[in-house]
Amino acid sequence: MRASQDWQSPVDHLSRERPDTVQLYFSPSVLQATAARFRAGFPGLVTYAVKANPSAEVLANLSAAGITAFDVASPEEMRAVRAVNRRAVLHYNNPVRSAAEVEVAIASGVASYSVDDAGELAKLSAVPKGTEISVRLALPVKGAAYDFGSKFGTTPARAAALLREVKAMGLTASLTFHPGTQCADPAAWAAYIRAAVEVSEAAGVPLARLNVGGGFAAHRWQAAPDLEAIFARIHKEVRSAFGTERPALVCEPGRAMVAEAFTLATRVKALRADGSIFLNDGIYGGLAEARDMPVVDRVTALSPAGEPRLAPARARVIFGPTCDSIDRLPDPLALPADLAEGDYVLFRGMGAYAQALNTGFNGYGLCTPVTVTAA
Repeated sequence: MRASQDWQSPVDHLSRERPDTVQLYFSPSVLQATAARFRAGFPGLVTYAVKANPSAEVLANLSAAGITAFDVASPEEMRAVRAVNRRAVLHYNNPVRSAAEVEVAIASGVASYSVDDAGELAKLSAVPKGTEISVRLALPVKGAAYDFGSKFGTTPARAAALLREVKAMGLTASLTFHPGTQCADPAAWAAYIRAAVEVSEAAGVPLARLNVGGGFAAHRWQAAPDLEAIFARIHKEVRSAFGTERPALVCEPGRAMVAEAFTLATRVKALRADGSIFLNDGIYGGLAEARDMPVVDRVTALSPAGEPRLAPARARVIFGPTCDSIDRLPDPLALPADLAEGDYVLFRGMGAYAQALNTGFNGYGLCTPVTVTAA
């Protein structure tokens, strides 16, 4: 077998090695190019939301691409970042923490925290003076696959009160928001930015920074997102709303940063007479997100030799490999009529959450990714 870094593409590997287990393919060059796109286009500090894919190879490649700050949600994610980049800046933006987790964060040198509740702010009384605290704002803004504001964030009035409390504690006051996952509408960011200046003015507290969150869409079931249009709208709205006293900007992409760097390759285990298909991966593995949002529709079917299946597509029910009857995709998937047992079904743009949500149930699941030049 050739060394993993010598494979040109998933098809190159599949056609030569013909693996029977589910495969994940990782392209470092694609990941680093995406990081460069964010750094060139976003008018502020680009951080990476580790939750999307905490694997060491992702964190190391992002560090190599110039990403110096990481959004972490737990002590384990702090340790994962520190293992590959001891100098990385940590932003702890999970707004709810135990006392023990706060102690770990302080010991880890976390530079920035988010809060959306007075009780959570009180837990941070021991952080060093001057530490940044970003109050998390939530608004009823549409445009995302699902709304993060249903769990985290607070009202503009309460956000203003929290900003005053942050300042009174001798901490650095900032504001943050999250427009919701898989958001491709620049208007969502614009609405939050306009609200942010009103919150700051109501509090009488200038903002050191404004964290415009993650939520940047990846290329899934809709067209490839126009990230540059979102970057331009953010820049325009901040200049218009804040004028010359505008805060520094921060973003924390996860999905949009890492998705394109990975391809998931599954194999057809069986075809039933009714047209349904069993794959060697499902909702307990790399396709876990299918339970919450439409599955990636950039799908290619290949013969074991790597030849595309080109017959007209038909909608098929897709079952995963485990013995659990709920292991099926919620919606049928259009696949070629000439699909055969032993064929491969490739899902593009699978870098976000495929590894993070993989369970290994029944002994099925993802293995170490194969490195390729192009995903």
